[in-house]
Amino acid sequence: MSRRQAREVALQALFQLDLNRSEGEGQQEMYETLALDTALGENEKLPKRDREYARIIVQGTRQHLEAIDEMLAAASHEWKVERMAAVDRNIARLAVFEIRFGQEEITPKIVINEAVELAKKYGTDDSGRFVNGILGAIVK
Repeated sequence: MSRRQAREVALQALFQLDLNRSEGEGQQEMYETLALDTALGENEKLPKRDREYARIIVQGTRQHLEAIDEMLAAASHEWKVERMAAVDRNIARLAVFEIRFGQEEITPKIVINEAVELAKKYGTDDSGRFVNGILGAIVK
């Protein structure tokens, strides 16, 4: 269950970073730290290893953002990445990071399931289906 909480923290931070973009390269790290600290502050009881996992997801997603967005764009033929709902976009981003760039061996099926659950919790009625479709296309 705590991995799910780590993903929720990562989603909160990525969402914040997506909507509050830094002015320049030098500020990006500061914004990332602030977003993570804010999300982690709201989840103080999260174990240390899960806090670290949330940090890995956020930093890795941000590091590979261009490649991740290219994969999302290729998989979503009718949707431009910037036109996707911010919650859906960031759930898909963190899932793509875990599937394609993450250091841990997690089967894509588990990552997709977790992403769909996040989408159902934080997105719209259609978010779960949308995220599932995009991630399924990327995995194929």
